Amino acid sequence: MKKPKLKLNKILPKRLGRIKQTEPKVSRTPDGKVPLITSESITEHREDVLSSARKYIYPLQHSKHKVVVISSIIFFSALGAFILYCGLALYVYKSNTSFLYNVTQVVPAPVGKAGSDWVAYENYLFELRHYMHYYTVQQRLDFKSDAGKQQLAQYKKRALQKVVDDGYVKRLAAQNKITVSDKELNAQIELVRSQNRLGANEKGFEDVLRDNFGWSVADFKRSLRQEMLAQKVVATLDTATQSRAVAALNELNSGISFADVAKKYSDDPYSKANGGEFGFLVDKTNRDLAPQVTDALFKLKPGQQSGIVNTGFGLEIVKNIETQGDKIKGAHIVFSFKNISDYINELKTKHHQRLIIKL
Repeated sequence: MKKPKLKLNKILPKRLGRIKQTEPKVSRTPDGKVPLITSESITEHREDVLSSARKYIYPLQHSKHKVVVISSIIFFSALGAFILYCGLALYVYKSNTSFLYNVTQVVPAPVGKAGSDWVAYENYLFELRHYMHYYTVQQRLDFKSDAGKQQLAQYKKRALQKVVDDGYVKRLAAQNKITVSDKELNAQIELVRSQNRLGANEKGFEDVLRDNFGWSVADFKRSLRQEMLAQKVVATLDTATQSRAVAALNELNSGISFADVAKKYSDDPYSKANGGEFGFLVDKTNRDLAPQVTDALFKLKPGQQSGIVNTGFGLEIVKNIETQGDKIKGAHIVFSFKNISDYINELKTKHHQRLIIKL
């Protein structure tokens, strides 16, 4: 029995037709030559392109994430190591290198507390470093020697206490609304420079500061402002000394002799017994007198006396007894202010201090 033959020409076209129907349809222009661009075809094309690119995008995103994580770990590890090093150097070894001084100028590390107010470590290093510069450069002191180590250890304690006390001075100044203006500060500098105590010109002024203390002009102004603030606080609070000076001036104005008033009121034991006379001729560059006293004295004519002059450390009344060429024979009556520590210690009983480093 014969097997029937398959007619391929009837079967294949149908199967091929089915295959063709599964192919994507492409819209064409009416003439059938150019593909027609539609929103559907654009969407399909974009999806094809993105799907082929994803295999490159995903690994790149993963790599960027790893880089961020690793960089963050390195950064925080380095930061932690830096903080640990600075903490040990400052609070355990009490180092005072230039690098650590620069760090404390940026990072507000504390060295103690004046009541509720923090005292910056930078203030302590500022005081300590200018002291070390002066004794190293000007006095040729070797701080690595036994004598140098002992002197430095003593001054470290004084410098630390000074910056804490400065914190109390600022509190007293704030309570009494006392400030030092830029005008007052510059006037004091000009007064001292006019008497050739800080160099004859701007360059000489800068050289004196740099050579003696390792200071810039800004550093000097900072130190002088704090000193003047303390002086103004005392001058305001020490009303008893103010009253004594006024009483002495009133007696002088009433006709009582300068010598008698000096013997009655003056706090200077050396000139008091001699009617207030200095005992030497004064010139404009004399460094034995406060610059305010010299300035007031050279404004007087022979026989004249001044009003009350605030020297910062006390009050004075001066007299020009006689002018001899470019020098003056003079006398003064001194009224010494109380020590600033009297007011600081009183404040400390209410607001205790705290020192973070032990020296």
